[in-house]
Formats: sequence, structure tokens, C-alpha cells
Amino acid sequence: MILLRCFAQLPERVVALGLCVGMLLAGCAQKPGEQAVQEAPPVSVVYSTPLKVPIVEWDEFVGRLEPTDFVEIRARVSGYLDSTNFEEGQIVKKGDLLCVIDPRPFNVEVRRATSEIRRATSQGKQAAATVLQVEAEVQEAEARHDLAIKQLERSSILVRQNAVSQDDFDVRESEVRQSAANLRAVKARLELSRTQVTSAEAQLNSAMTSLAAAELNLEYTQIKAPITGRVSSLHVTEGNLITGGATQSTLITTIVSLDPIYCNFDADELSFLKYEQLSKEGKLGSNRSVQHPVYVGLANEGTQFPHVGHLNFVDNRLDQGTGTMRLRAVLPNQNLDLTPGLFTRVRIPGSGRYEAVLIPDFAIGTDQAEKFILVIDEKNTIQRRVVKLGSLYRGLRIIREGLSSGEKFVLRGVQRVRSGSVVSGEEEVIAMNDDSLPDTVEPIPKDKSISRQVHTVRPVEMLADEQPEQIVVPVSQ
Repeated sequence: MILLRCFAQLPERVVALGLCVGMLLAGCAQKPGEQAVQEAPPVSVVYSTPLKVPIVEWDEFVGRLEPTDFVEIRARVSGYLDSTNFEEGQIVKKGDLLCVIDPRPFNVEVRRATSEIRRATSQGKQAAATVLQVEAEVQEAEARHDLAIKQLERSSILVRQNAVSQDDFDVRESEVRQSAANLRAVKARLELSRTQVTSAEAQLNSAMTSLAAAELNLEYTQIKAPITGRVSSLHVTEGNLITGGATQSTLITTIVSLDPIYCNFDADELSFLKYEQLSKEGKLGSNRSVQHPVYVGLANEGTQFPHVGHLNFVDNRLDQGTGTMRLRAVLPNQNLDLTPGLFTRVRIPGSGRYEAVLIPDFAIGTDQAEKFILVIDEKNTIQRRVVKLGSLYRGLRIIREGLSSGEKFVLRGVQRVRSGSVVSGEEEVIAMNDDSLPDTVEPIPKDKSISRQVHTVRPVEMLADEQPEQIVVPVSQ
């Protein structure tokens, strides 16, 4: 009783310290074979094994649709817009009549040029007839000159025989000089007449050129569609005076072609270098020489890429401002589903065909600059494994290094375990999504290409369909 009273009078801190010391002494007195702490039970997780399938990596870029042809419809001649013959936004075919400029002033110019050709032709014929007349005069003058020479020769013989007087001889000598002078004058007239023929031919050619220009301007009054495509809105209404020519001409409307259609996109520098390296190693054909397939999807088509085309252009240099390489694909567009200006998702081959190890992206952990996964060994113990990642393929991540196809890894419950933990759980089979992309790369044959064909140089067309009557002048021998 006295001890209890003394214990009750002690401070509370002393009592608590005594209890702790007692418990510690009791623990030290435990026998060696007894277990102090119970072992933790295995942690329940969901695990899986990676997929190993043959694949082709498809690199994705952001592209934009562009028309293969874009034409601004402008007037080539000036005049009042007489009529329009198209509906805004409709499909027009090459050669369809779009607009008509008042043709009356140009008809007048054609008639004037035609009259000028007739006048030049008449002058040419007159000059040719003059040439024929003067040539006859030349022949007559030559005959008279020859006769005068012969008479002078006979007179020179007779004057030595005193058969004719000296006066007659002088007359004959004067007649020779006169005939020679007359012959020179007639020949000069002949040269002048031939020059007039040449001038008439030049005037005729000038009149022909004027007629061809007038007819061409008259043809330009009918503005026709140069390509097949969709026409834009009308920028000028009927009755307005529009300006033609090469500079400051009036814009009437625009036309864009729709089938086929281009898709332009930019590849970063590392991707471009990767393609070059794959080409050197023979794993993938060069984008410049092989028409690789291209798969395109629009913004409202989810993960699908239903539009298939092929590469047809790689630029010759990287853009210094963005460090990217411009590439272009061409796509068929028979149904006109693709509209120029739309943004697209573009997939092109990024590797050759090979077997890859795939796991879900959410099973990968991040530790500063390292990526790791938790692998389950034969003793159901967790091991931390650093891996090297590739791109996504159909919703799964490609594992380039660090994991083989037969190993098990923690799929769900990564936050509840750590390296060295013992786990148990159930297995879940992983599956790939369907993005409609093939697991092989088949280049498009050249004979099935839809790229623009190289145009040959057109022969120069004649300015006029009918040639005028030629001026033929006979040349005297």
C-alpha cells in the first residue's frame, strides 16, 4: 500500500518513461526462435506480356490540302463586261464559257484589218504589174541600144570609105549614147518597181499581223475556263468596265482543280535524316525516287486514314526558318470529298517491316530522364527495368530495348509496388487498335501514278488560218 501511494505521487512523465523501459525489457527477454514482425502479404496487381508482331512504323505529320492547279481568271482585253455564264461555286469544265466582254469594238477592228489586207494585196498586185511593164520596157530599151550599136559599127566602116558623111556618123554615135541612157533609166525604174513590190509585201504582212491581233483580241472577249475545277465568286458584275492586259488587269474570279489534289506537309530535320539513313541501308526506298504510299485522314475521321495517295515531291533544301523539309503527296479525289485548305493528318512509312515489342503507354514510368517498367521475375518479385522507347503504333508503345516478348510486366497497379516487392494477381491480354494502316510497305508503280505528267513543248501556232495571196514577181534574166 505504501508503494502504491508513492507511485501515485510520481510525476506523469516519470511514469510514462518507466512503462516504456518495461516494455523494452520485456522485448529483450523474448526467446530467439520467436518472430517479432509478421511478413507483408503479396501485393495484388494486373500483369501482362508484350506483343511481338511484324509492323511498319508510320510517321504522322500535319498537312494541308492544296489544289494541283489554281488559276486567276483575268481579262486579257479591256471593255465592258457584257454577260456572265456560270454559277458561283459550281464545277466548270475546261473550255466552258465564263464571261463575255462587249465584242463590238473588236469586230470593227477585225473588219478594218481585213480591209487593210485587201488594200495591201491590191497595191502589191499593182506593183507586180508595174514590174512586168517596166521589164518589158527594159527589153525594148536593150533592143534599141543593141540596134544603135550595130548602126554605129556600120557607120564607122562606111565613114572610112567616105560612103556616109561625118554628120551621119555623129548622129549614129549620139543615138547609141541616148539608147544607153534610156536603158539605164528604165533599169532604174525596174529597181524602183521591185522596191515597191517589197514595200507592198511588207504592208501586207503588217496587215496580216494586225488582223491576227484583232482576231485574237476578239477571241479574248469570250473568257473560257482554262482548267476543270470549282469556280469561286464573281468579283465583277455585268456592266462594269474591266481592264485587261498583263499588268493591273481586273480579277473576275478564280478556279481551283479538285481531282487529283495535293497534300503538303513538313518533316522535321531528324525525320528527314532518318529517311536518308534508311535509304542508304536499303531498308526503305528513297522518298525522292520511290512513290511511297501516303495515308491521309481529316479532322472528323477519328483515328482512320481512308484517303490513300503517294509521295510525288521532296523539296531540294530545308527551310532555314523552320528547319523542316517540305514534302508533297498527291491524292485521288473523284468524289470531291477533299477540299483545298483543309488540315489533315498524314502518315508516311517511317521504317521497313520488322518485328516489334509493344506494350501500353500507361504501363511505363518516368524517373527524371529515364523511362522504366516493372518486370515480374520467376519468383514474382518486381524488378525495375530501364527501357528505350519508340513511337506509338496502333495505341501501343514500341519498346526498342530493355524488354523481350516472353517477360511479364506490371500493367495496372504500378503505384502500389516498388522494386523488390512480391506480387500476385491476374493476367490481362493487351490488344492493338485498328487504324486502317497496313503492316507492309508497297510502293506505287509508276504506271499507276496520279502525278502531273510532264508536258511537251507545243509547236508555235500560225497567226492566221488562211494565208493571203502571195505577190509573185518574175525576175528578168
